[in-house]
Amino acid sequence: MIKSIHLSDIHLGSGFTHGHLNPKTGLNTRFEDFINTLSLCIDRAVREKVDLVLFGGDAFPDATPPPYIQEAFASQFHRLADAKIPTVLLVGNHDQYSQGDGGASLCIYRTLRVPGFIVGDSLKTHQILTKNGKIQVITLPWLTHSTLLTRRKTDGLSFEEIQHLLIESLTLALEGEIRQLDPQLPTILLGHLMADRADLGSERFLAVGKGFTIPISLLIRPEFDYVALGHVHKHQNLNLTNDPPIIYSGSIERVDFSEEKEDKGYITLELTKGEVNWQFNPLPSRIFCSININVSEESDPQFAILKAIQKKSIQNSVVRLIYKIRSEQLELINTGEIYKALKDSHSYTIRPELVSQLSRSRLPKLGVGNNLDPISALQAYLDSKEDLKDIVKDMLKSAELLLNNNDPNLDISVKQ
Repeated sequence: MIKSIHLSDIHLGSGFTHGHLNPKTGLNTRFEDFINTLSLCIDRAVREKVDLVLFGGDAFPDATPPPYIQEAFASQFHRLADAKIPTVLLVGNHDQYSQGDGGASLCIYRTLRVPGFIVGDSLKTHQILTKNGKIQVITLPWLTHSTLLTRRKTDGLSFEEIQHLLIESLTLALEGEIRQLDPQLPTILLGHLMADRADLGSERFLAVGKGFTIPISLLIRPEFDYVALGHVHKHQNLNLTNDPPIIYSGSIERVDFSEEKEDKGYITLELTKGEVNWQFNPLPSRIFCSININVSEESDPQFAILKAIQKKSIQNSVVRLIYKIRSEQLELINTGEIYKALKDSHSYTIRPELVSQLSRSRLPKLGVGNNLDPISALQAYLDSKEDLKDIVKDMLKSAELLLNNNDPNLDISVKQ
């Protein structure tokens, strides 16, 4: 039985806008979060002496990260080399230079011939010898139109026609790899892709116009014992019958608020030929917390905002406070008190949204179906205007004078 760890979408160096400088280390605190969760994954692999580690792509936000970020990634994965644990580093869309011209950020591990490390930057089958036997891993990196088709083949074709040609080309290439497999060895397909059943978040827009969606039918093959996927940040199993399991391990940290409600973690699996047991392992990722409140109808908007904050557990969380408010209420807001109420969070952003007076609901007395005489209607309106209370009597008196000059036979009652 071969024990393995499957993780992906580390995005080391992402989410700096939600952190702040740690004066003790000089590093952004969100960068340290990503390092900590990655370290927990590597800790597990080394402690349990797993046979294989599979990384599903997207090590960094782009292919040319700053040296200190590359060093942090290398320092963690080097521990696997020291422990003599074979590791496959798959190239994702963020690992490719110019989003399609090579795995610039990961190919250095092949150039340096790091012991036991395989860089998956092409569709290829790798037979890997582990301490508990051999295993086959087919690497399927992020593919673009230019990877599979020449421009001549796509000239004049519609998007749907190009998509059909891409799937057809990939099907033939993948079939070629499958036919060369050793049927006696356990087999894993390691891919960085968008599958058509995947529950997508921000990934839907990350590579628009560059990648393409792969039908799940292409991945459900009896030759595969397990399909390990990267690219989609939300952990999910696309094949609940588990024949084979098709698993997005998901990202190891939250990148932004679109992932607020997602669990983050990695996969541990044990497999022999024809049998696999896998488990999702949650990581203590930084909590994101949104506070949304409409105070436009509140007499004390400051109190309402502070009460909404108190209801949330914001300790060490990344907080986003959004409140809707009318322009004339802004002077009632004490931002200093709000900052104080949010001080226990890891970081926070505050976004007031002005509500137009035109969007406010009508007064009940002036609603549909109510018939009021003009003076009563004016009275109801003036009663709702705090800033006009000093001239209510004068306005009503003036209105009565105007009405008395009208034709008594004219019906001017207010109907809504």
